[in-house]
Amino acid sequence: MWMSRCSRFVLPALRRSPAALAVRSARACGRPSLPSRPQRRGQHTLGSASLPEPGRGARFVGALREERLLQVEWEDGGHSLYPFTWLRDNCQCPMCTLQSAQARKLLIGDLDVNVGLGSVELTADNKVSITWQDQHSSVFDCEWLKRRCFSAAARRAVQEELFLNERLHWDSSLRVPTAHFQEVLEDDEAALAWLLALRRVGLVLLQGAPAQPGQVARLAERVGYLRLTFYGHTFKVQDKPMANNVAYTADKCSFHTDYPALDYPPGVQFLHCISQAARGGENLLVDGFHIADRLKAEDPQAFHSLSSLSIDFTDTGTDYCAFRLQAKHRVIDVNPDGTVTRINLNNATRDSVLDLPPEQVQPFYRALRALEDMMNRQENMATLRMEPGDIMTFDNWRLLHARTAFVSHPARPRFLEGCYLDWDEVMSRLRILRHKLQRDEA
Repeated sequence: MWMSRCSRFVLPALRRSPAALAVRSARACGRPSLPSRPQRRGQHTLGSASLPEPGRGARFVGALREERLLQVEWEDGGHSLYPFTWLRDNCQCPMCTLQSAQARKLLIGDLDVNVGLGSVELTADNKVSITWQDQHSSVFDCEWLKRRCFSAAARRAVQEELFLNERLHWDSSLRVPTAHFQEVLEDDEAALAWLLALRRVGLVLLQGAPAQPGQVARLAERVGYLRLTFYGHTFKVQDKPMANNVAYTADKCSFHTDYPALDYPPGVQFLHCISQAARGGENLLVDGFHIADRLKAEDPQAFHSLSSLSIDFTDTGTDYCAFRLQAKHRVIDVNPDGTVTRINLNNATRDSVLDLPPEQVQPFYRALRALEDMMNRQENMATLRMEPGDIMTFDNWRLLHARTAFVSHPARPRFLEGCYLDWDEVMSRLRILRHKLQRDEA
């Protein structure tokens, strides 16, 4: 029953084991033909070593002492290179590793970063056994080493498995992924499909939740725990007198991410529709990563301004408790590779304090307006009108959401309940479910 619309985004990932993921990466980059062993010495860098296939043992190990590398040839014809110091740092013996916690015991102050390798051999059960020059011994399982291969292809595969960095960008043509609320709560495959789609697409609509408060807390407990903020463990989005947030009015809200006034904004948000408006109240949605890529292509100067200038955000009031928040962010966060990792934008809480020299103020406003205009293009935005029982789950670091003005039913005001989680706990639950389901299939 869990084969909802979100499954089309994630079925390949459900069927792909970590080992298969590595094989796919290996085939994509190709496996170079290997020269005879004496000619290979010193010819391969860490980046050019091929990716080993899982399930196959080692057929040869040897030390490249000048380069301080351990060379492993695999039965499939591939090979890997491992730095001496890294191997010593990650010795798996009880003196160096607390296996019950999978944690390192060896202190960096006790690590000889110039450690010498005495001898290395393959054991009868196909493990790599090293005796170091100080007579300490380390034994490594071949599968453990393969997973930590230093080739570029292997490192990319493992990073993708761990963090699911590949995202599906979208525009107005998006068909919002959907899943059933109760199935997500009760079925591990449905829960994993939901979380994978949430990570890949940034948005999943859960349907069929009871139209009463408390459901976002139930959903959060399926993942881990609620993130407490100054608006409480959960918050009620209603038209309130003397509102302490522009969302708590019936007015139009512009595209924004929540809580950039915090140094670490929440990564994921749930919004549960308990009662909808008589007119208006539609959610307008844009993919911030798609918008940032479009802005970079069409207006590089605006992208540079928004990804390099830090601006102030503020939020002041009383709710769960009194608060007076202040934080600085770039509107577009990028990593060292230039990949967009987070959007920080909230017009309501963007501070009048602008910590920029005067000559940068006009370029900043021009860039901000260019971003706003791009978000409001019809071809970039999706529209969603939630019905009672719908829970919109989304990536708050990526999705920018807006709302049209609304008029409530006189006897039944528009009422949404929301909550926040962090990506750390969401990704933790995703990895736990994936590991459990892959183990069950084995």
